[in-house]
Amino acid sequence: MTTQNYHMSPAQFREEGKKLIDWIADYYEQVENYPVLSQVSPGDVRKNLPPNAPEKGESFDAMMKDVEQFIMPGITHWQSPNFFAYFQSNTSGPSILGELLSAGLGVQGMLWATSPACTELESHVMDWLVDMMGLPQAFKTTNNGGGVIQDTASNALITALLCAREMKTNFGTNKLGGCPKIVAYASSQTHSSLEKGIKVIGVGERNLRIVEVDENFALDPEKMEQQIKQDLEEGFIPFFACATIGTTSSNAVDPIRAIGEICRRYDIWLHIDAAMAGSAAVCPEYRAAFDGLELAKSYAFNPHKWLFTNFDCDCFYVTDKAVLIKTLSILPEYLKNEASEKGAVIDYRDWHIQLGRRFRALKLWFVIRHYGVEGLRYHISEHIRLAQELASWVDKSEDFELLNQPPFNLVCFRHKKEDAFNKELMNTLNKSGKIFLTHTVLNGQFWLRMSVGQTQTRQEHVERAWALIQQTAAQLA
Repeated sequence: MTTQNYHMSPAQFREEGKKLIDWIADYYEQVENYPVLSQVSPGDVRKNLPPNAPEKGESFDAMMKDVEQFIMPGITHWQSPNFFAYFQSNTSGPSILGELLSAGLGVQGMLWATSPACTELESHVMDWLVDMMGLPQAFKTTNNGGGVIQDTASNALITALLCAREMKTNFGTNKLGGCPKIVAYASSQTHSSLEKGIKVIGVGERNLRIVEVDENFALDPEKMEQQIKQDLEEGFIPFFACATIGTTSSNAVDPIRAIGEICRRYDIWLHIDAAMAGSAAVCPEYRAAFDGLELAKSYAFNPHKWLFTNFDCDCFYVTDKAVLIKTLSILPEYLKNEASEKGAVIDYRDWHIQLGRRFRALKLWFVIRHYGVEGLRYHISEHIRLAQELASWVDKSEDFELLNQPPFNLVCFRHKKEDAFNKELMNTLNKSGKIFLTHTVLNGQFWLRMSVGQTQTRQEHVERAWALIQQTAAQLA
């Protein structure tokens, strides 16, 4: 009796895999020739796809033909050196290869026992980063704290919120449900994921206090303490504060030490969100922005934004892993094992919301080993240098104005004409396909944002972008 086998054989995988690696390499050689922002209209991709799944399997060549014909026109090229929108989301060759190896091994790393190397490499790499970036030693897994790779800073923040809630309620909310009158604090520039997290954990957006910012768009500690005192007088219980190193709108840096001292006085869990700019800490000359980090209970930054590691990869640290584990640990019978019961290992399933987890540490390990600390420092500092040079050009221009001196690699600027002109300028630039910018609104004005941080972005790309911006503005004026 013969049985049919629909699987791709190792020989087929080898042949098609080599072709795909070549295709990806070709893509990176040509990526800056593509329109950066996809030019398709809503529905264009789906209308070219068959309404039903194929009954019989198709060749890999047929799949790749459709990728080139139907998928590529709908891609916005985040890895283009002319991508300056939103935030950098860079990757690199070693990261892609690490991701491929992770996918090939197909590890499920929920427990130490399910793949010891998955857990131990992650712990080791997270400890490497503490030393590489001058982070507090309390964040090391060899101490009371520790680090774990989450998918995104949003889930890291929700995890911090849960820990803070349980500490403040003596771990009663997990058992009884509901929330007492607990309140959290953040500035108007804090990432929107905090508001979502407050809703998700059941605290409610009415219990999120938005604190005013100063002229640099950083949270005002004095205003925060005033709000805390008012809440205490009204019977509320302050439990959480989020400070940011590198806000999304303007890259503003909150005064971490001042906020941390307030949180310590009032027994408030302080979480530091450095998702966008945290990679800058690899360079010692930029660590002043991180002063006071030892006062935080938790900290997160995204290598998948600016450390050449592809999405998803968020590094989340806590100073007390016991709180994290007590908040999130659930141990059904089918997960019990000797190593876990003896307490001799880390089971990362207890360190975040989801149970299952991929072998993300591989790609981060590959990146660090390929570049070395020296290489990472060079490229991060070069991006910041390019951003500061761009800021100097804007500052000298008679037609444009600068929002502020960029602390890292995000430049916010605008034409001196009205908001409508700046919107038209941005849309015209994006429709050209030559560069891609996004915007923010600060002080009631429309500002263009230019984030310099893609893996392949060099001096000539920034120079050409600035020339195009000036030329386009002159044509529209």
